[in-house]
Parts: sequence; C-alpha cells; structure tokens
Amino acid sequence: MYAIGIDVGGTFTDLVAVDAAGTVTLAKAASTPEDQSLGVMAGLGRLAEALGVPQAAMLAATLRIVHGTTVATNALLERKGARVGLLTTEGHRDIIEMREGLKDDRYNLRQAPPEQLVPRHLRLGVRERIRPDGRIEIPLDRASLDAAIAVLRDERVDSVAICTLHAWRDGRHERAMAEAVRAAMPGAYVCLSCEVLPQIKEYDRVCTTVVNAYVGPALQRYLTRLEERLRAGGYGGPVLIIQSHGGVATIADAVALSAGAVLSGPAGGVAGSCHAASLIGHGDLIPFDMGGTSTDISLVVGGQATIASDRRLAGQRVALQSLDIASIGAGGGSIARVDAGGVLHVGPESAGAQPGPACYGRGGVDATVTDANLVLGFLDPDNFLGGRTKLDVASAVAAVDRVAGRLGVDRMAAAEGIHRIINTRMAEGIRLVSVRRGVDPRRFAILSFGGAAALHVTDVARQLDLKRVIVPRVAAVLSAWGMLASDLRYEIARTHIGDASRLDAAGLRAAWAGMEEDGRARLAAAQFDGPVRTHRSADMRYGEQIFEVAVPLDGIDFARPDLTSALADAFHRQHEALYTYAMPDQEAVLVNARVAVVGGLPALPREPALQGGPDAVARGMRRLYLGAWREVEVFDFDSLAPGQGIVGPAVVESATTTVLLRDGDRARVTGFGWLDVAVG
Repeated sequence: MYAIGIDVGGTFTDLVAVDAAGTVTLAKAASTPEDQSLGVMAGLGRLAEALGVPQAAMLAATLRIVHGTTVATNALLERKGARVGLLTTEGHRDIIEMREGLKDDRYNLRQAPPEQLVPRHLRLGVRERIRPDGRIEIPLDRASLDAAIAVLRDERVDSVAICTLHAWRDGRHERAMAEAVRAAMPGAYVCLSCEVLPQIKEYDRVCTTVVNAYVGPALQRYLTRLEERLRAGGYGGPVLIIQSHGGVATIADAVALSAGAVLSGPAGGVAGSCHAASLIGHGDLIPFDMGGTSTDISLVVGGQATIASDRRLAGQRVALQSLDIASIGAGGGSIARVDAGGVLHVGPESAGAQPGPACYGRGGVDATVTDANLVLGFLDPDNFLGGRTKLDVASAVAAVDRVAGRLGVDRMAAAEGIHRIINTRMAEGIRLVSVRRGVDPRRFAILSFGGAAALHVTDVARQLDLKRVIVPRVAAVLSAWGMLASDLRYEIARTHIGDASRLDAAGLRAAWAGMEEDGRARLAAAQFDGPVRTHRSADMRYGEQIFEVAVPLDGIDFARPDLTSALADAFHRQHEALYTYAMPDQEAVLVNARVAVVGGLPALPREPALQGGPDAVARGMRRLYLGAWREVEVFDFDSLAPGQGIVGPAVVESATTTVLLRDGDRARVTGFGWLDVAVG
C-alpha cells in the first residue's frame, strides 16, 4: 500500500510514493501550466514505472494522495482569475482602494496604487447595516440587493464576493445575500467574509474574501478535473490539498477556502522540514527550497514552523493563517540579462517549464542559472533526471556567450557571475527571514532541497557564516515527501475584543470551547475519525498599538481561576521575546481568539536505516570551473553508506540532485543516507 505526495512546481511536477516499510520512490515530470493535471498524470505514470507496477495497480493500492498545487498562486500572480463582483455595505465599496491608508513602499511618492481585482463598477453597495454589537440598525433592503445582483448578472460576473461591514459579529445579512445570488446566478462561485475570515478589520476581511473569489473558480475547475482523471485511472481514496498553514484539507474544503491554497506548494516543503528536524535531531533549520522558478525560505525553530496572518501576494492581502515563507524570484530557470548600463541581473523573470533554459532544447534562447551551471561543469549533460533528459551544451554555451558579449567579458566570467549573483540574492532572502527579524541565523542549519538548491547552498552558507548544511536523499522532491507528514487542519478564529484583565473568564472559556467544537464538527464532516489535538492562541496588543502579536496559549490551563491574568502575562512574555521589551503596567488587549483543530493522519513511516560501508569511492572525475578549471571526484549519492565522508571539492550526484562541495567542505553520510555538510 502507498501514500503519494504530488507537488506541482513552475518547471517540474514532483511525485513521491512511500510504502508501509517507509521505502521512498520518487519521480519527476515536466509541469504542464495549461492544465496541471496532465503533468500530474504523466508523473504518476513515471512513478508507477519506477515502482515496477502498472499505473492502475499503483493507484488501486494507494491509500491517500496529498497534493500541492500552484493553480491559485498562478491565477493571482498572472492575473488570470475569475471576473469578480463585490457586494458590500452601502458606502463601503472603496475599502479595497483605500486599504489602510499606507503604501507598500510608504516613502515612494510616485508609487502607483495596486490594480484591484474587482473594478469599481463591479463593487456594489447594498443598503443594510449591522452594528459591531450585533444590533441591526438597517435591515437588509431586498430591492437594493436585487438591483445590485442584476448589474452583476448583466456584466457576466462568474464569481461573487460578499463582505458587509460587521459580518464578523453577525453574518445573517451575508448569508441572505448569498442565497439571493445563488438563486439569480446559478453556477456562480459565491463566498462570504463571515465564512472566509470571520474577524475584525474590514480591509483584511474584504481583501481576503475578494482573493478567495478571484482564485476559487480556477482551483475548483482544476481539482474537479484532476479528481475525475484520478478516478478514471483507478484511484478510489481521498485527495487532500495542502494549505498555506501546512495542514491539509479535502477538495471540498479547499475549494470553499481557495485563498488558503495560495501557498500550497511551498507549505509542503516546510511541513517536510519540520519532519526532517525530528529525524536529524536538530530543531533549528532554515528550509531552503530552490526550484526552477523561485526560492522559498522560512524558519523552523525548535522543530516548529512560524505562522503569520499578514501575508501579501501580488499586492493583495491574504489575512488567513499561513506559514511565514519568503519567496524570491531566484531559481534554476531565472534569466540573466544585461541592462543598458552594462549591469548583469539574474531573475526574477524565469524561463519556466516552456520553453525552459536554453540547454533544455525546447526553443529557449535566454541564458539562465541552469545554463550557467552547465557551462561551469557543475551539471552532467548526460545524467540530467537520471539520463531521461539530455542537456544541450552547445545551446547553453551560445546563450551564456551572448551575455558575455554584452558584458565585455569571457564566457567563464559571465557564467560565474550569473552563479554568484543568484547566490547573493538567495543569501539576502535568508537575511530577510532571520537577521531582519532579530534572529541570528548562525545557530541554524540550512536544509537544502528543491531541484537546484544543492548546487548553490554551500556558497550561500559561506556568505552568511553558517556552518552546517543538510541535504536529504529526497532533496529534489522534499516538498512532495513532506506533504505526507501533514495532518488535516482547520484554523478557526473569533473576534473577542477587550482588555484581557476585564474580560469574563467564563466567556473566554466558552469561546475557545465553541471554536474547538466547530473544528471537530468540520473533521467529522470530512469523515475523519482519528486522533484529534488542538492548539490555542490569541492575537493581542497593547491599547495604543494597531497591530497584534500572535500569542501561543497551549501551556495555559484554561480552568485556572486567574485565566485573564495568565493571558496577559503570556502576551507580555511574547512581546518581550519578539521586541526585547514589554510594558506590564499597560493593559493587554485581546483581539482574536484562535484554535487550530488538527486531525492526525497516519504518520509517515521512517525510511529504513541503511547499512554502513567502507570508505566512499568516486565513480569518476569531472572538470569544474571553480575560479579555475579543476578535476574533482564525482560520487553516486544513492551508493553512499552511513558513516562515509567526502571532502570537497567534489560532486555528489543522484538522478534528481547534484550537490556541489567546495574547498574545505566535509560531508558525512547519516543513517538515512542524507548528507550532513560541515561548511569550510
């Protein structure tokens, strides 16, 4: 029996099958951006081939499929989402234009406002008003609602976001509006703010609901099509979609909360990193995921990933709970270009899956990071993807030569420059998630994964004075592997504003208990009957502040009589931990109560430990350019045995991963066959 993880990236679709003994089998296929399900099915065919069984037999023996998709992400980034209409309280249709009165770059006087996902003529006010205390001041005006719906119907809107002023307190008007929309516009995708984000702050709520409406139809079409193809192929189990918070959801729940999938792919890598932290016994990791299009960087502290609720993507606020991941436009397909001033730039533009780097031989002519690595000798043109694909050295050389000509330097200087620039950009990305947030990265190890990371990671570590790099044997597909370590998870929030010391302890207990009951009901609706655990937290601030701090509350006994004081003390401690100071003489304000209700899925079986062996023996030599041409040893990653050591410079290769060890690097093979590198 198998569990299968599938991660669709910008260039490749990664697949992993894990059997009951923990044996990991992996496969890769080219992504198909026009219809990602085609690449998924092709990848499943290759995975079955690697397992030595027919595809139908493999799918029939599969217990669950966990999938990370970029459909929602791409719809938002490429502005290819639905035609959305917004229904809101009369007089409030311009909230998404006004935002919070701030610019992303507040000192840039010429910065243009972001283009809104809903044009103004499709943002319509409806006469109604519910007060913050739940009192109905203006009943829902049906004539006003019908007129607004008629406009949306005439404009051929295919998705409707509904967000009224105080629906976080009482969503009855939104539900009545949704019922009317569905009756008048059958087939339209409809989402309500009281279901997407039932908490205070109108801008966060309306923007998140609009994003949900914008990406929802595309995600719904894709997942419906994928499920149909899987069923036709012989699969009868559940298809679970990884969410931005690192948990998974059923297809129905993922479609209803589509904005929760905008970080679906990268979230699998962080989930895998947390699992890796437990395997290697090192809880402080920097997950470093370099693929073909982008590099995703985050922090794992004490074995736990950081969660945030102020995510921005493509200029849009998505205020759902999500893993704190920084994505930069730096990948193997990042294009090198020379500007009018003769300065070399690499990325963020990418060659993507089609046509891809010049060396793929699919018509690409621009020099990319992969082309530079091939010219430098870091990649074996005859062993790319295990020899399934041959790289075109001549096309890579021609592409790099064009860059060299524009720079007025020789070929190797241009290729080395491309490699160095992308490494510097990625090192800055690590500083972004660590140093700029008050965290010293030198106590962390870098967990290197993604198809391209291991060629760059030791140089990136040197730039940051980091001393340890871990390269898993499943590095090329760690995101797909990590998805299988995820659990069903529902994030539930309720706004409960007030000074903590003055709130009613019994009311707070009832609020958290009610949210837990809601989460358990959702698990039951998903036909889950396994073990359940809950995690409580709160968004809190001092009275004069406008932004909240996320405060974990799992260590607090909610039955204690001084519960409100305990909440305030937890906030003061968290504030001091984050900002080095606290103000215990000021009131701590509780804004949002939160609960994560987690249904534990079967644990990812541990891969069998490998047997130790004699000293590592190189399978050959290769000529690499490391400031000068040098002959270095090449080792077979899959043949390495625990306890073996390799001293750089050297190359360690598998069918899907190439690790570059530089001068002074010392790699030791762990019990699972991973590389633990002491950076020189």
